[in-house]
Amino acid sequence: MQLAQTAAIVTGAASGLGAATAAALAAQGAEVFGLDLPGSIEDAPSVDGVTYVGTDVTDPEQVAAAVATAAEGAPLRTVVSCAGIGPSARILGKKGPHDLALYAKVVQINLVGTFNVLTLAAEQIAQTEPLEHGARGVVINTASIAAYDGQVGQAAYASSKGGVVGLTLPAARDLAQHGIRVCTIAPGIVETPMLATVSDEFRAGLAAGVPFPQRLARPEEYAQLALAIIDHDYLNGEVIRMDGALRMAPR
Repeated sequence: MQLAQTAAIVTGAASGLGAATAAALAAQGAEVFGLDLPGSIEDAPSVDGVTYVGTDVTDPEQVAAAVATAAEGAPLRTVVSCAGIGPSARILGKKGPHDLALYAKVVQINLVGTFNVLTLAAEQIAQTEPLEHGARGVVINTASIAAYDGQVGQAAYASSKGGVVGLTLPAARDLAQHGIRVCTIAPGIVETPMLATVSDEFRAGLAAGVPFPQRLARPEEYAQLALAIIDHDYLNGEVIRMDGALRMAPR
């Protein structure tokens, strides 16, 4: 599927995976609408072809309005959901049991937010003119290898990302009649702003655990994979690990 003269939505677009993906899509000629929280957008990079829209992905009305804005001009063909959070807490920690509100918040943003964007964007994509073989667009969601190898303290995060993995195939099957493909990327350890606060020694230790290449992934590599999925019309209903063959240890 060609990106030129089409519209695309990227969530979590102000930084990390989302920022790299928004820039990559814009470089291919897409009109990109970068969704993120208003406070995050204030610090977002200025990129030609990327328009930022303050949006809480868990709010149906806000997402519907952002999707409608993205669909006003060129046909909306692409959605990449990168918005998410990853706080750490043990089920039974030093301060007592895992806070239920925190668990619900992680699931609400990472899983329910992803489903919210998928559903409302698919409604708009389904209204576009079909391309060859009835294709209309593609939705790429973001899981994590924690969905399979959740570590100590990742009960909430792993649950939410496991939900995204489980959503992939039924979503692809549901949307097949509309010509919309659905795939998921499950990254390993990526050099994102969340890692910027840790020491070089700690990052080196993380990289040493990756079989090959023995380094952290780059956000641009996530964006590169997203572009490959968009271009490859026969990729559908699949979760692709991007982790250098890493299998996470318990801690």
